[in-house]
Amino acid sequence: MATLTFDLTDGTTREVQVTRLLNAGYAGREQDEVQAHIAELAELGVPGPTTTPALYPVSPYLAQQTDEVSVQHGKTSGEAEWALIITEDDVLLTVACDHTDRALEVHGVAWSKNASPDVLGRTAWRLDDVRDHLDDITLKGWVRTDTGEELIQDSTLGALLSPDYWLDVLKEKGIHQPGTVLISGTVAMIHGVDQFASTWRVEMADPTTGLSIDARYDIVPMPEPIG
Repeated sequence: MATLTFDLTDGTTREVQVTRLLNAGYAGREQDEVQAHIAELAELGVPGPTTTPALYPVSPYLAQQTDEVSVQHGKTSGEAEWALIITEDDVLLTVACDHTDRALEVHGVAWSKNASPDVLGRTAWRLDDVRDHLDDITLKGWVRTDTGEELIQDSTLGALLSPDYWLDVLKEKGIHQPGTVLISGTVAMIHGVDQFASTWRVEMADPTTGLSIDARYDIVPMPEPIG
């Protein structure tokens, strides 16, 4: 398991021991677009889900607040997402970046989600504080290229199934419990931007309050195996 610590906007901190980590997939609100995306992935050899949206269990220790992600090869990349964190008396919302092994993805999406961590922000908002304007909150991702930082994802939370949708799913499955963390699924990447970059940064920004949460990490290649 992993223990995460979040700074809240009222100046307090909240420590959460992650007991269950779930990654949503194919979770766009416009499911016609999701089906088109599944067809595109199929052409690349990525197996499609049996149902949409999908929900993938991930090892809880992979929920991390880290500045570095170690990878075994050059075909891995992040995904800008939001994360729900259920605590004893509250539900928190933060930004997240699901780092995914694209080479492994063609053998199984669930496998690829367990190959690298889900990187979460160190600040969180109480869901109740932003629930009335969630769709307006922006979700962006940047990658580091040879020419500097480049925008690769640019959308709003309104493009994804809502936190309340997923809270209902967790309740139906009997896993709306303290320590459960759910990562939202991602938004489209901008065509022509190289996702296989040396750095990923994601941001969730609230135009109503002017507040934002970000997470940034460097990608560190692991040494070649011996033997």
